[in-house]
Amino acid sequence: MNSIAIVLRKAPYGSVDAPEAVRHALGGAIEDVDVKLLLVDAGVNAARKGQDPSGTEYSNLETGIKDCIDMGVSVYANKVSLAENNLGEDKMIEGITALDSREIAGIIAASDTTMVF
Repeated sequence: MNSIAIVLRKAPYGSVDAPEAVRHALGGAIEDVDVKLLLVDAGVNAARKGQDPSGTEYSNLETGIKDCIDMGVSVYANKVSLAENNLGEDKMIEGITALDSREIAGIIAASDTTMVF
């Protein structure tokens, strides 16, 4: 099975990066690819429970992240980035695992392909 690490570094709203990362993760899951979605830097904000993008032109990424998890995508958030963005693990969507930077790097190194958003 092919594997892909999708690294989301951008905030969930304000650009197309986060929705595209989630779309690619879902597409990989449909194609039976081993997908790992890695939330780092401002991208960890996509892990936040209770997102409300009303008043914006963006779809709710919380739903997309939950769909990824339901379809077998492994979703990880960087512990340092969580702290920098004041996001405690208790405020994250259920099913997301917090990892340290070394573990995130290991996932990227072990993947056949890496995409960065």
